[in-house]
Amino acid sequence: MKITSVTPLVLGTAWRELLFVKVETDEGITGFGEVRPVNKTEAVVGYLREAAPRYAIGRDPFDTEQLVYEMMMGDFGRPGEVAMSSLACIEVACWDIKGKALGQPVYRLLGGAVRDRIKLYANGWYRTARTPEAFAEAALAAVAKGYRALKFDPFGGSFFDFSLDERRLSVALVEAVREAVGPDIDLLIEMHGRFTVSGAVEMARELAPLKPGWFEEPVPPENLKALKKFMDAVAPLGVPVATGERIHTPCDTRELFELQACDILQTDLTHFGGLANTKKIAAQAEYHYMRMAPHNVGGPVSTAAALHLAACTPNVMIQENFNDFDDAYVMEAAPGVPAIDSDGCVPLPSGPGLGVTVAEEVIAAHPSKHVHFSLFTPDWHLRDAEKKS
Repeated sequence: MKITSVTPLVLGTAWRELLFVKVETDEGITGFGEVRPVNKTEAVVGYLREAAPRYAIGRDPFDTEQLVYEMMMGDFGRPGEVAMSSLACIEVACWDIKGKALGQPVYRLLGGAVRDRIKLYANGWYRTARTPEAFAEAALAAVAKGYRALKFDPFGGSFFDFSLDERRLSVALVEAVREAVGPDIDLLIEMHGRFTVSGAVEMARELAPLKPGWFEEPVPPENLKALKKFMDAVAPLGVPVATGERIHTPCDTRELFELQACDILQTDLTHFGGLANTKKIAAQAEYHYMRMAPHNVGGPVSTAAALHLAACTPNVMIQENFNDFDDAYVMEAAPGVPAIDSDGCVPLPSGPGLGVTVAEEVIAAHPSKHVHFSLFTPDWHLRDAEKKS
């Protein structure tokens, strides 16, 4: 079997571009990968068009180890977000092809199931007025869908400098959500790298009495020693520290392990070169006594791939999902992702490959909107970048 073509397909929404990548073979088996490029859609598409003939066309899709090695090494320059996202799309599509060819779900090819239920947490559920009352109502609606864990960033669009009013409102939003959902729902506090170390520590101390499930990316990701300072300072609070979505290569994860600078690693397989790379880094995390909560801001193909990873990776604790809080056509673009149940979990994916069927006509009906989504603008949480572009 040989790869004959690699075709990018862009689906647009009001706040994110979802790039589906179709990989066809000479035996008529087609696989799909997907990534949400972070304001870099054309860059990823451009790199795919350059890299696919060089590394993928004519290759046996079963040879994913060699594909990953060559795409990471062959261009000599250090791979970053664009290259690793492109690689992930092709690599995941190859796993989809392998599963379809063998009549097996991908997780069985990656080692087999270690659980029969996968816990999800909701994100994107708070596209509402930034008031305690509105956040509380939105949180209750997410819980009503079945979610037992909610992640949110209550901090507005600030970076480093926060007024006293802004700080008070941020705390009030978390207080309102906790009061609304009660003590048994996990609240995961996303900080989006907004803070200095001292500012993050002060905010963590204010929020700790509300029993958050974790503090995520409290400081910008480039300086892991600063993250370690934060972790050491808040250790007495007993709240785990999570990070990793903006680390894109295995080598760049090395310092995180050396410093023991987090409790929970949030590698995003769609920006990390795919399933095999993420499985390898999860194994290293396990031996450093870290749990995995893989980042996932993608659509149905990315989510399906993440669920296959979670199914077969022992230290995955929970999986992120945005898609219950976006336009229905996003999931219609690739039906087959398991739906959440009342226990906050989904069953394992079923069917060969990733278990989803991509509807290219749905993608074609919703082309790119060329939006620029910024987390550092007022009301970014409404996710209406289309109106601002």
